[in-house]
Amino acid sequence: MTAGFRASRYGIDPFPSESYWYNVGSQLSNKVENSDIGCIWTVGVAGDDGKCYLNFPSDGLQYPDISFSEEDVNEAYLDYFDERGVLVWISVEPGNADVSDLIAIILDRYSNHPCIAGICIDVKWYKWQTYENDKEISDEEAESWYALIKSYNETYTLQLKHWLTEKMPPTYRDGLYFIDDGQQFESLDHMLDYFTNWGENFPDNPVGFQIGYPADKTWWDQYDDPYGVIANAIIADIPNTRSVCWVDFSITALFPVEEYGTTYYVAPGAVSYTHLTLPTKRIV
Repeated sequence: MTAGFRASRYGIDPFPSESYWYNVGSQLSNKVENSDIGCIWTVGVAGDDGKCYLNFPSDGLQYPDISFSEEDVNEAYLDYFDERGVLVWISVEPGNADVSDLIAIILDRYSNHPCIAGICIDVKWYKWQTYENDKEISDEEAESWYALIKSYNETYTLQLKHWLTEKMPPTYRDGLYFIDDGQQFESLDHMLDYFTNWGENFPDNPVGFQIGYPADKTWWDQYDDPYGVIANAIIADIPNTRSVCWVDFSITALFPVEEYGTTYYVAPGAVSYTHLTLPTKRIV
């Protein structure tokens, strides 16, 4: 069981330091019994031009529909997480890019880090411009992606993230870890009803949940301990839960940077997402 956060360069700006994320992860893990610190760490986002924008260099290689940053903004964080036992699923929003290419590029670069636990594919952004209501992941795609991931490390898992069960592979299940990132709930009970359906659809696999979206703040903000209340309610109701991540979009409301971190980290030449259109998403 992991308790922690989701982090992206567009979800929180300026982006906090390594120590901030570790301190926050420790606080969240302390609220869930027998949990390790875990996170979904975004290294690639889908742009309005259909490309996937990765926040590290290409090392001279070129790929269709993939853009790279001049500098790597992840290594310092992953080194820090290696030393402290944080479990990291590297996340990518593929756009029109080939997912197998993305997996290989990411793991060629980062699989040397002990903190890496697998890859997370944000299904919402897979060929999102081609499929009006989002593309369902086929059994063949899921099987080939997991086989590639497993070739780097047999312990790695493949997280597939969406809020609709019908976007997940129909029958293939080996190595898969299903993440629900639904939002716009009316209450905790409404969220639990929705998430319970997710867990019941994948009874033999680990499932995880992203919580804390600003769209739900009207009710989660009423709790003295929003993460602790929601995470433990999810775990109590959904026995195959293996992760609960608070999203970066509101994490400073719970953990102000001034209190839990001292500096922001911005690498020279870091990729900027200011030119991208990143539509609001994830409605239940």
